[in-house]
Amino acid sequence: MPYPLAELDPVVTTSIWSHLFTVGGVVLALFALARLLGERRQPGNTIAWLLGIILVPYVGVPLFLLFGGRKIKRLAARKRRLRVKLPALPADRASTAARANPTAQTIVTNGAGEPLGGNRVRLLTSGLDAYFELERQILAARHTIHIATFILGRDAVGRRIVNLLARRAREGVQVRLQLDALGCFFSSKNFVEPVRKAGGEVARFLPVLPLSSRGSANLRNHRKIAVFDHHTAIVGGHNLAREYMGPHPWKKRWTDLGAVITGPAAGLLDEVFLADWSFASGQSLDTLHRTLAPSAAPATPSPAPVTGGAEAELQVVASGPDVTGDPLYEGILSMIQEAQRSIWLVTPYFIPDEVILRTLVVKARAGRDVTLILPARSNHVIADYARRPYLRQLVRAGARVLAYEPRMLHAKAVIVDDRLGLIGSANVDMRSLFVNFEIGVVMHSAPEVHALRAWAGELIRDTRPINLAHLKRRRFPANLAEDLSRLFAPLL
Repeated sequence: MPYPLAELDPVVTTSIWSHLFTVGGVVLALFALARLLGERRQPGNTIAWLLGIILVPYVGVPLFLLFGGRKIKRLAARKRRLRVKLPALPADRASTAARANPTAQTIVTNGAGEPLGGNRVRLLTSGLDAYFELERQILAARHTIHIATFILGRDAVGRRIVNLLARRAREGVQVRLQLDALGCFFSSKNFVEPVRKAGGEVARFLPVLPLSSRGSANLRNHRKIAVFDHHTAIVGGHNLAREYMGPHPWKKRWTDLGAVITGPAAGLLDEVFLADWSFASGQSLDTLHRTLAPSAAPATPSPAPVTGGAEAELQVVASGPDVTGDPLYEGILSMIQEAQRSIWLVTPYFIPDEVILRTLVVKARAGRDVTLILPARSNHVIADYARRPYLRQLVRAGARVLAYEPRMLHAKAVIVDDRLGLIGSANVDMRSLFVNFEIGVVMHSAPEVHALRAWAGELIRDTRPINLAHLKRRRFPANLAEDLSRLFAPLL
């Protein structure tokens, strides 16, 4: 008859528990490896996780099981049932040339929508512009205010926006505020209680504690979308915090980029918001659509100044676990591949996959104007170390790498041949392109692309070139920091 474990000699008990933990660890490691190798991932990402699981299993296995999920099947299936579809439109279709563009076709094939005509666009190139446009639209909304953000700051700017939303909710406007549960970890509860008390709604996207599904801690909603009355939208990189926007100048405010859009593309951005909201809140999508009925009639366009006419051709690209393919990634790759003269990339973090990197290198060696604009020093030192090997390859190939010096550069943009432009929430790194929920808007019409190029040209005035001398290998421990950062770059 076996003895109870508690009655055994302490040394024997310790040995048994050690054996059980070892067996359990091996089983978990095998499970993690099976799951890792069974998913469609970038090779660098797979290797980084593989090394972590094998070399430091007591750390690597739990982290992978918690954060390693990419396309979580059950989550993706639930979100795919909410695939956004824009109601039938009048003569607002984009031109045949825009719809036949290889990049547009690539994006559509990967699960995003077609280009839409009949839009108006104005770039928001400063934190002041972004704040005052957001405030103006909140105060002007008649029926609905839908806002999704990755970060809501517990500062004066965040508090002002919360109070404005509460005020409009008391006045009878339907206010919905969606917050990423990780990015807004400290501001998604009591801080936004004024909105709830006023009759507005607040939803937290994929709560981290407790985990709402396996791997959900890794799947963050990085989309920044604000839509008013289903016809005017603000999209881009601005979060709702002092670092990104505000009513007063601040020398430490980051340089960022957004756009205010009026027209059918704004309606499609609202459909993306509603799909996310339905998932986060559990509310029926049909019920949510019924709340839009008062604003379903054609609305008066925003009186704000616009860039170009009312025929801007835009393609809304939602990317993430809720989309079958990787439309944002493959769209960017297609833009680079189709470039005949120039490729300008603006991004705060540059940690590309091998395909994008090699394509940029080939284009630079072929004599194309490949220009990469980065912050001289970002807010993530690991990302700055990790980018150095990629920058060396680009500089050696003849690309122009420019460091923006005045402050942190948080803007995201791609401009190709003055005929295609992309703005949105995604960085040129593997987390944005393969893991996060992201949103982008591709510009297919000349006036908007020219305005984007002019903005990038203004940025260049405050940059300095980065050459090989700046990127040369340093002595220990800087070399070690760079090597380790690059090893784990696919996980950043």
